[in-house]
Amino acid sequence: MEKNYIKKIKEFYHQYLNIRSLRVRIFLIVLVVGIVPSVAMRYGIMRNYEQRAVELRTATVQSQLRVIADHLINEDYLNMRSSSALSLEYSNTSSSRVINAELEMLSNLYDGRVQIISGNLRIVKDTYSISEGKTIISEEVIKCFMGESLSNYDAQNGYIEITIPIIDNRNVGEGGSEGAGPNPRVKGVMLTSLSTDYIMETMEVLSRKAMILEALMIMAIVVIALILSIVLTRPFERVTKVINDVKAGYSNESISVPDLAETEHIVEAFNQLLQRMKVLDDSRQEFVSNVSHELKTPLTSMKVLADSLLVQEDVPAELYQEFMEDIVSEIDRENRIITDLLTLVKMDKKVSALNIASVNVNDLTELILKRLRPIARKKDVEVVFESVRPVTAEVDEVKMTLVMSNLVENAIKYNKEHGWVKVVLDADHQYFTFEVSDSGIGIPEDSLAQIYERFYRVDKSHSREIGGTGLGLAITKNAVLMHRGSITVTSTEGEGSTFLVKIPLNYVSQ
Repeated sequence: MEKNYIKKIKEFYHQYLNIRSLRVRIFLIVLVVGIVPSVAMRYGIMRNYEQRAVELRTATVQSQLRVIADHLINEDYLNMRSSSALSLEYSNTSSSRVINAELEMLSNLYDGRVQIISGNLRIVKDTYSISEGKTIISEEVIKCFMGESLSNYDAQNGYIEITIPIIDNRNVGEGGSEGAGPNPRVKGVMLTSLSTDYIMETMEVLSRKAMILEALMIMAIVVIALILSIVLTRPFERVTKVINDVKAGYSNESISVPDLAETEHIVEAFNQLLQRMKVLDDSRQEFVSNVSHELKTPLTSMKVLADSLLVQEDVPAELYQEFMEDIVSEIDRENRIITDLLTLVKMDKKVSALNIASVNVNDLTELILKRLRPIARKKDVEVVFESVRPVTAEVDEVKMTLVMSNLVENAIKYNKEHGWVKVVLDADHQYFTFEVSDSGIGIPEDSLAQIYERFYRVDKSHSREIGGTGLGLAITKNAVLMHRGSITVTSTEGEGSTFLVKIPLNYVSQ
């Protein structure tokens, strides 16, 4: 029970939590792609609102301050407030009360502080009534006396500081003499600090609403990501299911899952593999059948010969000798078949390593032709060797001997009387070529694609006469492929054939 529970947990993990799972990756990608823009959008909206609100508040207050600045000039407020003798008298005038009321109203409206600074850098009016009569020196005030209007937003402390020059647009000479600044027309400065509490409160409300909306969006994104991850991976689950059905033996037919282009490609590759497996299975069955037939035929012949001797009485010694020679011939044939089969099986094993060494291919070819020339002389076939250039290559000498011997021996055996066999050895900077041409019986065009199949014979009766097993070219092709080479053939029936083997000079293992 506990093992089943652990197994279910592992299955759940691999299916829904494993980061290597395509479903989990799709879910995470959609989740990130959905959440990151929404968070960035909320942050961008809040920042944009804050910036826009500050700019709007600053522009509004600056406009109002300029209007008040004009009133200050028109009422000669700075000169009157700057003179201690006239200050008390002026403060009781109706114009002074109006201006003070405007300043107090502005201060209360924006929860801020307004200070009026005269040309001698003295504070003549402070709505907080704290700094009147004091001297103020700051970079902002000095720049403002040069005619610049400045504003600064301090988000950390929550206030906006605005500095407005009080400019006398009348004739410069008609004003008072208090204009000590670099710009004679600037008679004073209005330094205003505004609270941004209202903006912050509005941003908090917007932030709460945005977070609620963002939470709803995230929930929707999670649901969409989950649905997409399930829907997009469902075709792959179908592919897995049908492949498992084939693996379990419930079906061996080609499968089809055309939901996605990717699944279609996977299914197409699997169908090709399945077809290849069927071909291999058919080939294996045919191979077993051929092997059984090839091994059974000599045994049958030997049994017939032996039975013939057993049923006869007083058999002459000459007949015994003749029958025994036939039995020995069949045994030799059986031995050749078994030897070729063992050679082919060894080459089929992928673990079979090549004994690679640097070999003088010219000397190897001369040695092989020396061994085969006696066979050629019996059939009156001339063997010619043409070496274009010296060739040294990294090959397995034993297997390369099989390749050359099989091709030359076939060219001799399947030749005509008084025929010829020509062997040409050549090389370039990458490969060497071994070409065998003959004037023999040739190969029909419809048989060229099958000559490398095991036990395949173009002319079975002629092959049996010369002792062929039908495995020589299969062994040859396997040995060539093990060297990462290639073999091709051209032939004209009744005129002869040409086999061309191409082998790399330097062997590269994979």
